[in-house]
Amino acid sequence: MSNTQGMRYLSLDWIQKLSSCVASSESVAKACANHSLAITQVVTGGPEGDVVYHLVVANGVATFDAGAAPDEDARMEQSWETAVAVATGAINTQELFIGGKISVTGDLQKLIACQAVFTALDAVFETVRQETVYE
Repeated sequence: MSNTQGMRYLSLDWIQKLSSCVASSESVAKACANHSLAITQVVTGGPEGDVVYHLVVANGVATFDAGAAPDEDARMEQSWETAVAVATGAINTQELFIGGKISVTGDLQKLIACQAVFTALDAVFETVRQETVYE
């Protein structure tokens, strides 16, 4: 639930806000035009337990929602602490992959091919980050 202090990171409100911002982003739509991807994110050990949400990129549209991605191409799993560090920019994501703090399974080539999508999404995340509480 939203409050005056902001949305809790990975809450349903946060996922819905992110999805709404992604849907209205022209730069995300442009980046998604020639890509397709379904990725499930699993974050373990959070304040409200484990959280599963997904990103689907298809037909020039990116959507976030709760639960696993239908027909997922890849799955990323990480602890709450790691997810917060990534979301707040406290640590370099590549270091976490190399160090095994983020587990990735599935089609890695497809993830790499969608780098432009992730770059466009980062600007949207920055907007939502300003309204997010990480506790």
